[in-house]
Amino acid sequence: MPMNTGFLLQFIQLASPFWQSENKTTIRRLTLALFALTLIQIVVAVVITEWSANLFNALEQRSMSGVLTQVGMIVLIFIANIAVTVTHFKVKRTLQLDWRNWLTAKLIAQWMSDGRHYLVTHIQSENTASNPDGRIAEDVRIATESAIDLAHSLIFCLLLLVSFSKILWTLSGVITLDFGLFEIPIHGHLVWLAMLYATAASILGWWIGRPLTQATNNRQNVEANFRFGLVNARENSLAISLVHGEHTEQKRFYELFNDIIDAWKRQTDAWSHIFMFSSGHSVLLMAFPILVSAPRFVLGSISLGGLMQSAQAFQQMASALSWPVDNMAKIAEWRASVERVLSLVHALDTLEQEIVYRDPHRIQRIQTDKQVLKLKDLCIVRLDGVVCMHKINLDIKMGERILIVGNAFTGSKLFKAIVGFWPWGEGKIELPNDEVVFVPPRPYLPIGTLRAAICYPLTVSEINQNELVEKMAEVGLTDLCENLDENVESWDATLSREQQQRLGIVRLLLQKPKWILLQQAFDSLDSDDEIAMLRLICQELPKSAILTITHESRAEAFHQRKITL
Repeated sequence: MPMNTGFLLQFIQLASPFWQSENKTTIRRLTLALFALTLIQIVVAVVITEWSANLFNALEQRSMSGVLTQVGMIVLIFIANIAVTVTHFKVKRTLQLDWRNWLTAKLIAQWMSDGRHYLVTHIQSENTASNPDGRIAEDVRIATESAIDLAHSLIFCLLLLVSFSKILWTLSGVITLDFGLFEIPIHGHLVWLAMLYATAASILGWWIGRPLTQATNNRQNVEANFRFGLVNARENSLAISLVHGEHTEQKRFYELFNDIIDAWKRQTDAWSHIFMFSSGHSVLLMAFPILVSAPRFVLGSISLGGLMQSAQAFQQMASALSWPVDNMAKIAEWRASVERVLSLVHALDTLEQEIVYRDPHRIQRIQTDKQVLKLKDLCIVRLDGVVCMHKINLDIKMGERILIVGNAFTGSKLFKAIVGFWPWGEGKIELPNDEVVFVPPRPYLPIGTLRAAICYPLTVSEINQNELVEKMAEVGLTDLCENLDENVESWDATLSREQQQRLGIVRLLLQKPKWILLQQAFDSLDSDDEIAMLRLICQELPKSAILTITHESRAEAFHQRKITL
């Protein structure tokens, strides 16, 4: 689904469910309130032009009472304008936040579900769903906030156009073009001039600003890549330090930042062309209507107030017609962000179709009532199409322990296929009712206290804390017990890999799963400690089925069967 086809339709499909959501009553009330306040803003703008005409007429007539009357009027207009503007601002901000909250929650629920956050990074060969965190955090904000800003300004300009077209038409009167042999009366000449002026300015401005959309989209992409590179280095700082890879990382950062510099320059060039046009446009818009109406004032056809009101009405109408030009940059930024959000939504929807609705060319995972894990004619392929496992048939019963040796890469794909993180291939996997727990080489330790990290994904209240301390002692982590309630931003950087793997064993022993996949879960431990950990798991969880991938030769003694990949 290319993002340049039916863009507005795609955006409407993305946005419209917000107004049908659970809080639709409140949302619709806010939307109506925003529209009503916009109407009042138009009324205030019209009243200001009327006030301006009356003021200049009073000045022209040198009427002090008339001037004092207008002073009183401007005080009322001043108070009303402040009240309407502030209320409008608060209502708009509330609606923007509600929409962003709804869309963010929707995307997070779809993205952070059943391994979708992992799978979505693999299904798009062109990286149309890269940096989903940035799309959810930043692009959703721009897509929702700017959409309401642009919609409000567009409606405001349309209402402004209707209101001031009528005023300008009345003020224009009729002028007659005398061609000698015949005369042509022109009604509302200022309206036609405003339309011609705005149309010419819009066409020229849009042509000048076309490169900005691509430049903005490109800059957002390279900025996101740079942020991701920095975050990735921070998360893997220990590994980088151990191999002294700082110089290589610096070079990579400079390359990523050079992309930002190039994108910045291209965006600067696009912006400079727009500024060159808009600066001249603003000056001309200020002077043009007064110069056009000046002959009529000099000839006495209109009063000074009429001249100023005509100029203001012309400016308001031209400004309304110039909405595309004035909002060109914001539209470019908004569209780039919306397209990035739509790309993520499309990738997640594609994933949903392929996985949830069981694409026949994908591995089928089926839940059964049997206490058996079955692989039927299982074929696993890599993303490049190479088959790494073909026609595997295997029954694994409760309490059975199987050692998987040979190609660890293929074994990893097998484990991911079992838990639903690798759908690429064919065949069936029949799963028991109980949860299958995958223990990777490095367990995930979330931000927070160490106690909470060990209990994850359960909460501290769901785990027996005395048992937690006991299990830590059994795996040789008694020294960490005094740090259980310490709050650390990144346990990955604080603890050694060996300590992290031992904590992964503690978590496993506390949760007591019936089906366990161990993928080189002890590879940082020495040979004797790895054997000790395997023995501990077998003793503590004798009824659990265990599939193990390890290079430890003595591990075979703890398993009933061995499968070579």
